Amino acid sequence: MARLLIHTQGGDNRPLELRLGVNRVGRDPQNDFSINHPTISTHHCELILSNDGVVLHDLDSTNGSFVNGQPVAEVWLEPGQTVRLGDVELLVESTDITVTIPKIEREVPAPKPPVRRESGALVCPRHEDLLATFKCTHCGEVMCSGCVRMMRRQGGQPLFLCVICHNKSERIVTEKAKSKKGFLGFLQDTVRLKFGGRPKD
Repeated sequence: MARLLIHTQGGDNRPLELRLGVNRVGRDPQNDFSINHPTISTHHCELILSNDGVVLHDLDSTNGSFVNGQPVAEVWLEPGQTVRLGDVELLVESTDITVTIPKIEREVPAPKPPVRRESGALVCPRHEDLLATFKCTHCGEVMCSGCVRMMRRQGGQPLFLCVICHNKSERIVTEKAKSKKGFLGFLQDTVRLKFGGRPKD
């Protein structure tokens, strides 16, 4: 089974044995893997295991996620790579998945239409305790990270497909992500204005 090893001096050096689907990593004890370190965000990243391998998705963490020293937002992991979450290093030992014969289950009813929380965030129709993080560009279906279908493609960036119609799906941009332009974005807009350009929306 796919797993990563915490490889930081003074750390507990325990393995992270990934299960199929979404594995959440962060300082909060409610995460699938809780790492109690001051440079790790409460909800730092997701390690999504599928038949094609493991995708790391950073959850807008404060100190970032890095693979072999390069900052990443979303990328496929390969065995032997070094992942750094804040100041905590992990070694990608394996990205394999144990294949088992699936159980035959009775047909499940069609999913309910998405529900919005008071904050306006959409809830996944198939997992009422999870927020919808993807939306299909074709049929408009919303889904969480555990429902969306991932496909490996050249260049290392994953392609996300709708669980219903199998067309391209895109991440739902939250207000937090929109507002995270920060000082660098402000500085870039200032330079564009100075030289006659227009800032990007």
